[in-house]
Order: sequence, then C-alpha cells, then structure tokens
Amino acid sequence: MADHKRIAMFISGRGSNFMAIHQGVERGEINGRIVTVVSDQPEAAGLDYARSRGLETAVFSLGGGEKRIAYFDHITANLADKDVHLVVLAGFMKVLSANFIARYRNRILNIHPALLPSFPGTDAQAQALAYGVKYTGCTVHFVDEGVDTGPIVLQAVVPVLDQDEVHTLSERILEQEHRLFPLAVKLFCEDRLEIRGRRVLVHASEINPARLP
Repeated sequence: MADHKRIAMFISGRGSNFMAIHQGVERGEINGRIVTVVSDQPEAAGLDYARSRGLETAVFSLGGGEKRIAYFDHITANLADKDVHLVVLAGFMKVLSANFIARYRNRILNIHPALLPSFPGTDAQAQALAYGVKYTGCTVHFVDEGVDTGPIVLQAVVPVLDQDEVHTLSERILEQEHRLFPLAVKLFCEDRLEIRGRRVLVHASEINPARLP
C-alpha cells in the first residue's frame, strides 16, 4: 500500500460527512490521514468532534473588510507545511478563490445534494422539489472555478416521494452522501481516479456505490 494521503477537511457546521470520512480512515478503509480540519465558523459542531479525536483544527473567520483572495491566501499559508494531497469540502460554505483552486487543482473534492449538472448552487433539494423531478441524489465532483461545474467522480440516485418535503428529501440524500463521499476519498487516496477532460475514470471493476465501506 502506498503512503497515506494527507487530507485537509473543510467544514462550516456539524460536519457529518467529515465524520463519515474520518470513521473510514479510523477503520483503515481509507488510505489517508486527516492532518487538519479547517472551518470558517468558530462554533461549528464538527470542530468539537475533531478536537475530541485529537485532530488539529484551524478557524478562519472572514472579517467584514477582508477580501476573499486574501482570506484564502491565509488558509493556503496555513496548509503550506502540511504537505496536503487532498482538500475535502464537507459542507464548507465559502466560495473558494481562484488562487486556492489553482494551488490544489484536481485535488479538491466536494459533494453536492443533487445529480449534477441539475440544480447547482444553494437549496438544491428545494430546487428539485419545485421542478417536480422523480429522482435526485448527490454528486461527488472535483472543484473548478465554476459553481458545481467540476468533473464528476461518483453519483447516487435518490427517488423523490410524493409526500417529500425539503427536510425529508434532504435526510435521505444525506444517507447516500455518507456512503458516497468516503468512497470517493478512498478512490483518490488509492490513486484510482483519472481525469480526462470532463470525464473521471475510476480504475476499479468491483466498485458498486450501493455497497460502500
């Protein structure tokens, strides 16, 4: 097995996807090591979880007069000595700067609660319900300079039920996120993802998103 990939987790809230990934690391299912947990919110519940597990944390609150470029330059400087291989956006609510994306090109993963390219941006579950689709889901993708436009790694489908409201649909999508996101991180850490243009090739024949670690 190759050396562990060094992972920086970015969170803004409870960090449930971060927790799912961390648990995969702890079980030895993901060949990675979480070297820092970054948040823009000092009261994020996910930080308490990280600290209780002995993980390093860092909080960067965006001040009223601070520019987004400078803000992410500060974060980049903080990561400089950590030799980060992968940045994972697990509910991080800030739009990344172009400089930060360029620094970690093809090494930033995000999860979105819809089947991209449908319903990008905020309130994806509400968008799906308003449009009347019968199926939605979640998408793990690499991050580029657009809004949820990067190459797609994995997707999981969730049916939309007639009685669904935003919270019930969100809960069922989140169940799939907790399964899909750790798998995507696992594949990255095993060097099994290859980007060709807009396509991401998964170098594995046995992968079934319905049967995740």
